[in-house]
Amino acid sequence: MSSIAHKSPREFSERALLLTLAGIQFSHVLDFMIMMPLGPMLIRELGITTHEFGLLVASYSFSAAFSGLLAATFVDRFERKRLLLVMFVLFGLATLACGLAPGYATLMVARGLAGAFGGVLGALVQTIVGDVIPFSRRAKASGIVAAAFSFSTVAGVPLSLWLASYFQWRAPFFFIVVLVAIFMVVGLRVLPELRHHLSQDKRAHPFSAMFAVMRDGNHWRAMILSALIIFSGFTVIPYITLYAVHNIAISQHDIAYIYLVGGAATLVTARFIGHWADLRGKVKVYRLIAFAAMLPLFAVTQIQSASLGLWLACTTLFFVLVSGRFIPAMAIISSAAQPKLRGTFMSLNATVQSLAMGLAATLSGFIITQQGDGVIVGYQNVGYVALAANLLAIWYVSRIEMHDAHPNLPDVAPK
Repeated sequence: MSSIAHKSPREFSERALLLTLAGIQFSHVLDFMIMMPLGPMLIRELGITTHEFGLLVASYSFSAAFSGLLAATFVDRFERKRLLLVMFVLFGLATLACGLAPGYATLMVARGLAGAFGGVLGALVQTIVGDVIPFSRRAKASGIVAAAFSFSTVAGVPLSLWLASYFQWRAPFFFIVVLVAIFMVVGLRVLPELRHHLSQDKRAHPFSAMFAVMRDGNHWRAMILSALIIFSGFTVIPYITLYAVHNIAISQHDIAYIYLVGGAATLVTARFIGHWADLRGKVKVYRLIAFAAMLPLFAVTQIQSASLGLWLACTTLFFVLVSGRFIPAMAIISSAAQPKLRGTFMSLNATVQSLAMGLAATLSGFIITQQGDGVIVGYQNVGYVALAANLLAIWYVSRIEMHDAHPNLPDVAPK
């Protein structure tokens, strides 16, 4: 008898649900991530500066922030599955527009549209995980969904870079459109309808749920933590490829190895981190990983020269630890919400995250400059900003109260 036969229908459907959500997450995470390794190619092909590239990255984030704020007015008024799939289709159309964009200005607009729908998608995925998965298993479930990030780096980004090298920079966006079509079909078949959050009292006026979220101080503290974590990573992330190519002298061909090796490592560690956080306490594990992440944050921004092997070691550690912080952190943040307001809260949280991404990428774009020979100057200062934000988040996490945690479990942070 197969191992599936020993599992209850609930357990099997839970696994299918999480894998489907991970596939949807994979599609829009890849869409966001592919811009970073395409940086040198886009700067060359479109004739833009590092500042303009930073704005191109930030346009996605700022648009996602606005859409997340707008979504907070209606996200808890609709059945989850239908809203998720509608946003997914619109995201696919926006990504198609990215591939068809004739120049920088039109690409900027298309990226903004992709961010608008992608930002809502990310919030909805985390909302559904928070709705369906019990707190005792939520970090492990977040680890499965977070594996979408790992898989996008180990498979999606290298394949997209290969497509870009053979078929121009537009090819990765067409590839993502194909993924959207595939996961749309899977989502229609696998995702359950979720209506338990719907109630008549939420129909009073469009802003009632948003105001309810914003009246809770714990919600604000959770969103501040979310912003600090995002900011500390995305000051550094958008410019890693540019720095590697122009300062460390890593060839554009070898950039794919950074994502292949780093993604493979996080694919292994993500589920371990989730299980560890459920077992030992999400706050404790978050702090340990975030503290360890200071090493690669420092190394990646301070190293002046390195072999490919040493650079791969640094960036792989960066992927594992900097992204690994999000697994216990998202379990903490989603559990800070009042359950009946979780969809609205996660939409507002997505807005805060996107604002933090956009501000981080924009700030870094103004801190660094590119000399005539292509060398990036000022990346070290970006590293110091990231380290300061990371330390602040390590201290701040203890201020979050988790509604879903049992009072006797170690996941309840000290007040």
